[in-house]
Amino acid sequence: MKTIPAALAAHLKEDATTTCHCWKVTLRHGVVIGFTDHDETLFFAGTAYLAASGFAASDSDSEAGLGASAGEVAGGFSSEAISEDDLASGRFDGARVELFLVNWQAPEQHVLLSVREIGEVARAGGAFRAELRSLAHRLGQPQGRIYGRRCDAALGDRRCGVDLARFTGHGSVTAVDASGNLLASGLDAFPDGFFSRGRLRFVSGKLIGRGFDLDGHEKRNGGALLSFWLAPEHRPSAGDGFSVTAGCDRHFATCRIKFDNHLNFRGFPHLPGADFAYSYASGGQTHDGGVLFP
Repeated sequence: MKTIPAALAAHLKEDATTTCHCWKVTLRHGVVIGFTDHDETLFFAGTAYLAASGFAASDSDSEAGLGASAGEVAGGFSSEAISEDDLASGRFDGARVELFLVNWQAPEQHVLLSVREIGEVARAGGAFRAELRSLAHRLGQPQGRIYGRRCDAALGDRRCGVDLARFTGHGSVTAVDASGNLLASGLDAFPDGFFSRGRLRFVSGKLIGRGFDLDGHEKRNGGALLSFWLAPEHRPSAGDGFSVTAGCDRHFATCRIKFDNHLNFRGFPHLPGADFAYSYASGGQTHDGGVLFP
């Protein structure tokens, strides 16, 4: 149950009120940015809430119990605190958003209305629309492990144990084709497909520090052709340097042959599938107690 400060409660009972909304956005790395739909910048509780940010709230829904509620916030790229590049790079993904109702004539009179996280963000025509998810949405996230034939660890993490330095290449962009695929040099020592499903990170150029998931890797015309799952917002330039780590399809054979890491495999490669569960013995099969799924 929310407790409205006495001074704000008294103001809300008056015939005319002077209230607005303020959003306190805390990014995942700790940076705090404030926005308001008022026409002047407000300051309270150690945070400045910037005016002319283009922020405006939409209708939101809420449910009793543990149901996840959702709302939206919309705005334009008119504030120096937020840009289209910031959203494209994921700087605001998962940020914590606190929504306040504030008396703009006396900003110390405010009340916290809700705490949410930024979810899906859509951008078009110099404006954006961000989904605000209640913290209850975390209860819908998968927890624990799932029995399956493929590995459920991330390549190079603590459970996997692979030393990614052994499976990392360095190259530079030589050209970008019409589909946004990279033609690159410096990867001649690696076989075809070695970096398929891998991860590329730029170390120079305007995309420096940005990482992208790869789809394919082919040897092409004395160099390498790298294709993205999702192309970068800005096209790389010739000469941009990058590092790229090998990809893994999470199969046991790949873990054994490519990474020599089968002792750490975090899947169940010999788990029978549904086709086996519904099958029956026949004379054409070998029943010697051997491994069914190599």
